[in-house]
Amino acid sequence: MFVACGSGSGGGGPQPISVSISPKRAAVVAITQTARFGATVTGDPQNGVTWSVDGVIGGNAAPGTISTTGLYTPPATAGTHTIRATSTADTTKSASATIAVTDLSGVTTYHNNLARDGANTQEYALTTSSVSTTTFGKLFSCPVDGAAYTQPLWVPGLNIGGQLRNAIFVATQHDSAYAFDADANPCAPLWQADLLDATHGGTPGEMPVPTGDVGSGYQDIQPEIGVTGTPVIDQTSGTLYVVGKSEGPVGTFHQRLHALDLVTGNEKFAGPIDITASVPGAGDGSVGGVLTFDVRNQGQRGALTLVNGIVYIVWASHEDHDPYHGWLLGYDAATLAQVAVFNADPNGSRSGIWMAGGAPAVDDSGNLYVSTGNGTFDGNSPAPPNNDFGDTVMKIGTSSGLSLDDWFTPFNQAYLNGLDLDLSASGVVVLPDQTSGPAHLLVAGGKEGRLYLLNRDAMGNYCASCTTSDSNILQSFLAAPAISGTPAFWQNKLYLGGTSDNISLFTFDPPTGNFSTTASSQSATSFPFPGPTPSVSAQGASGGVLWAIDSSRYGVPSAFGLGPAILHAYDAANLATELWNSSQAASVVRHN
Repeated sequence: MFVACGSGSGGGGPQPISVSISPKRAAVVAITQTARFGATVTGDPQNGVTWSVDGVIGGNAAPGTISTTGLYTPPATAGTHTIRATSTADTTKSASATIAVTDLSGVTTYHNNLARDGANTQEYALTTSSVSTTTFGKLFSCPVDGAAYTQPLWVPGLNIGGQLRNAIFVATQHDSAYAFDADANPCAPLWQADLLDATHGGTPGEMPVPTGDVGSGYQDIQPEIGVTGTPVIDQTSGTLYVVGKSEGPVGTFHQRLHALDLVTGNEKFAGPIDITASVPGAGDGSVGGVLTFDVRNQGQRGALTLVNGIVYIVWASHEDHDPYHGWLLGYDAATLAQVAVFNADPNGSRSGIWMAGGAPAVDDSGNLYVSTGNGTFDGNSPAPPNNDFGDTVMKIGTSSGLSLDDWFTPFNQAYLNGLDLDLSASGVVVLPDQTSGPAHLLVAGGKEGRLYLLNRDAMGNYCASCTTSDSNILQSFLAAPAISGTPAFWQNKLYLGGTSDNISLFTFDPPTGNFSTTASSQSATSFPFPGPTPSVSAQGASGGVLWAIDSSRYGVPSAFGLGPAILHAYDAANLATELWNSSQAASVVRHN
């Protein structure tokens, strides 16, 4: 503030007292993270203030406490609180700030949780009122050494060098993994792990796989392939699990499962381990009745999953380059020993587990749900071999190894397969348990743009007599031109981002057990290929913000040109209301 004094030789009287506070908004993690506030009192040389939280001088255990120097210590419970600095010289003058406290334990797996519904209901700082061009934007950025196809993961309160830090983890196609301080501005790297150096299992001359050395020449990922699938984190053991791919010497390919220490980035559990597998079968690429995992052709796109101490990994291919199959492998998280092997088409071909980079969805019993793409289907055959499941949603039991416990294949599987309309172009989502009708539901979709609502206890298998629709399942309808991402689900609202389409909100009606087939609202923005994977942040059942990334110009040259990915934020109750996007406001400063 600037106050002009009277002119002339007589000078002026004392400046009126006013109070300002910095920052105006802040967010912390319950118990582990403090926040420093500062106050400036204009007109008081002593700069004296009294600090309070929610009207309580010094605060208390319920809203958190604040010291006489402005250091706020949050409570154990989540919520939003008001910090106030009141002038001691004139108690009618004060300034306030808002602080949000979250009790979110971390984002340690793809799409926020094992259901893969993309909902974070423990968000107290970002609301429909606080996400705007005047109050929200980029504070800082952190450079990495290659394209990042992995979802960033977040762990709060990590003790690094005796200091508690909130950390962000990301891996790149250059076979690197990073940890960054989530709050430091400018960016503060905590560690970088080169997954190809000797300490991480690499050999001299190894490099990320040049794009032209795999695939069919389309170069869907450029210019190199290293880490593509999103890692998974075990907070109990402090471990990040990630799969890297490399080549070296030329023509020799490697895929390895790494277990990295969250604090140092060093390998744990005598890792990494080379990924190998085989099953009995006469499928494409088999030799002597044995089908062996093809390190070169198998593309590890799907995110990793951690369930009951087992790390599960899925594979498809690079650009449909044969031979490839839909592999699902399980590794003991504590020893990295391979403990389970499943193949979606041991006597056929293809059937990759793509899911747009999504992870297997998991129910409360530890069952995995995955979908496969184009490939051989003979699951309805009365005689063996009848264990090939192209274009199928599968329920995989984990109680004893991996077993196919139930499945659904669309009636028009042959049509989908013939026109390259992979069912596995979209991730699958486990819905919350219902109190009426079928209790256990699942949503899936694919390139045809059809949304499927399945009963997880009776998935329907295959309807050989169906000619126009799948009467053996709960519901299906055309919801988008194509679906190439994982939908989000929150408060009986499904957020579906189609390819070259707007994001649509489809409401679920529990009494009928069906979705409305007409969108109740849509985003004004259309998302080009590949389309978005939306997510929701909210305070429980209220204040939802729908987030989505337009990555159509990121990474690979396309008809859309080259450029940064754009982050969009919408009111989750009405997608026609866009709150903010990163092209509107590139950056903001902290509010003082």
